[in-house]
Amino acid sequence: MTAQVTNALQARRVEGLLWLDLTRKCQLNCGHCYNASGPEGTHGALRSKEWVAVVDEAASRGIVRVQLIGGEPTLHPDALTVARHALIVGMELEVFTNLVRVTDDWWQVFQGKRTTLATSYYSDQSAEHNRITGRSSHSRTRANIVKALELGIDPVVSIIDCGDQQRVGQARAELAALGVTRFKVDRLRPFGRAACGSSQSADLSGLCGKCGTDRATVGPDGSVSPCVFTPSLSVGNVLDDGLGSVLDGPVMSATRELIRKSVRSGGAGYDGGGEGDDDGNKCNPGTIPDECTPGYPGTECSPRN
Repeated sequence: MTAQVTNALQARRVEGLLWLDLTRKCQLNCGHCYNASGPEGTHGALRSKEWVAVVDEAASRGIVRVQLIGGEPTLHPDALTVARHALIVGMELEVFTNLVRVTDDWWQVFQGKRTTLATSYYSDQSAEHNRITGRSSHSRTRANIVKALELGIDPVVSIIDCGDQQRVGQARAELAALGVTRFKVDRLRPFGRAACGSSQSADLSGLCGKCGTDRATVGPDGSVSPCVFTPSLSVGNVLDDGLGSVLDGPVMSATRELIRKSVRSGGAGYDGGGEGDDDGNKCNPGTIPDECTPGYPGTECSPRN
């Protein structure tokens, strides 16, 4: 099976990205989290066998890249298995982690040539960073960024501008002084907790518009959505129909068109985005160059809401 998947991947090499949204569990409790993950979150319905099957089917379709995300993906008990399997079948791997706690096994994965380590950072001041993440996390995340650099890992660091005169510029200067060369500065997006109230619908015009085209997300319960920012926008479930059937199905097609219409009418779309990408992905989360180019103008929602 692995040899067949690898051969299919090498033969087709279709540009694509699949987010594997493994879990809603996270040590942090960020006020702006787009899927409301936190310490009370759970890992969902999929286990190792199902996640590996999703990776195999993605590779057979020619999708060449996967990103493990959550929640905190490294907390999922099967995350290492999924990460290693993606690399075995020849895919490029990105792990978007808060870098609060990193085991030796994960450091080994992060040092791989086809692995990208990505994380978020908010401020050069620990009090401000900790306020945004809802936990005392600044010192551990910063220390592990330093350790990554010492190990020869070139991390991609996303600085999310949550407003309130956040020290974004100072954070970037600090990271540059440490030796970080790849940055992504992005504005707060109108999804999840950042939507200023749980009853507010997601603003689809805040998406990049490429959602569902050679990219999609599989959530902890197997639900598939066109974008990692909108886990509630389900177009099917891999446990019911398999990844390929969902991606090629009429619900995905209709949802993709709905998103494009929303982006066009919202006046955002492909040309906006955050500042100073420095080879980062303009659609955050996701840091592989040239993936998406969103253009949401920001929000006045306090990340503490």
